[in-house]
Amino acid sequence: MAVAAPPAPADGALPAAAVDELPQHALGVYVHVPWCASRCGYCDFNTYVPPEGALPGLGRRFARAADAELALAARVLRPSTGTRPAVGTVFLGGGTPSLLEPEALGDVLRAIDARLGLAPGAEVTCECNPESVDPARLAALRAAGVTRVSFGMQSARGHVLAALDRRHTAGRAVAAATEARATGFDAVGLDLIFGADGETDEDWRASLDAAIAAGPDSVSAYALTIEPGTRYGALVRRGERRVADDGTLGRRYAIADERLAAAGYAPYELSNWARTPAGICRHNVGYWRGASWWGVGPGAHSHVGGVRWWNVLRPEAWMARLEEGRSPAAGREVLDAEQRHLERLMTGVRLPDGLPATALGEAGHREAAALVEDGLLDAGAWRAGRAVLTPAGRPLADGVLRRIAT
Repeated sequence: MAVAAPPAPADGALPAAAVDELPQHALGVYVHVPWCASRCGYCDFNTYVPPEGALPGLGRRFARAADAELALAARVLRPSTGTRPAVGTVFLGGGTPSLLEPEALGDVLRAIDARLGLAPGAEVTCECNPESVDPARLAALRAAGVTRVSFGMQSARGHVLAALDRRHTAGRAVAAATEARATGFDAVGLDLIFGADGETDEDWRASLDAAIAAGPDSVSAYALTIEPGTRYGALVRRGERRVADDGTLGRRYAIADERLAAAGYAPYELSNWARTPAGICRHNVGYWRGASWWGVGPGAHSHVGGVRWWNVLRPEAWMARLEEGRSPAAGREVLDAEQRHLERLMTGVRLPDGLPATALGEAGHREAAALVEDGLLDAGAWRAGRAVLTPAGRPLADGVLRRIAT
């Protein structure tokens, strides 16, 4: 269980033991840009639709507040020697970061470098909705320091996009990926969602084929989850939308795994595939491997050395706290050894190299041996001392975890 901690102090200070765990070579920074042109029906992220014409001013104010939070991070994370961890990865997420003027995002990246220091060869990813960019904006993002872009394609079928309340047309994401490739980004990714109401297996195959044909460096494929409080969730409750059953979702995942493998993509996490190691999103891998990161922005979450905290949700409240010189953290928790171990199991089992057998207890070892017999864990890897999911086991990862974590 997590050990309760006092509310995050106004100066954002962390226990010395947490700061001492900071990796010496790299730190991640996540930047949450909370604005979207419209809200998708399935989305439960901390996002807001700004008033018409407000984005330029909001972008400038956001960049100033982000700089203030990064100054706070520098004070908290810099040990008494005055040295500071270099930032190896930055992820501009949201929301729709590409709605902001590239100059504002460039100001945020310059603040990260000035306050914490960007490591040589740092990866800087920006999430983009396909309709929010054109060649000129992509070139400006690249000039601002973005090295990697990820487009929310979701589907190549218009009726599936309509079910998800997506605004872009069916071919726009592929066109945006082509434009980004021509702009010279180090890596281009496409994100897909399967399981929407009205989607068929053939629709899903068509979406995969369209994504693969665009030649991205990475592809993500996530099952649609029905979140409470969303418009999609309300339609499900009223019987106006259907929910895909587990069998359908498992079949769609298997289709993705097979089709992407045939096209030369290898999984680097359960829902993420890359053509080469250069296509892997290093920032996300840091999450799965228990790295430390500082989350900047309203509602952003952070983790350093077993301490997790989260910012206030409302953009105005986040900016106001920083303008007043206070930490924007709304609360925090300190994870105990048992919870940190469980989280390592939860994230590690999703990775292609799996978990060391030594991470499992006696009961977990017995369950793992049974899972090998069931074909859900790789027999050769288990003999070599690791618990690695087979292709058949990957769609059932949550159930596998429940068994081996005993």
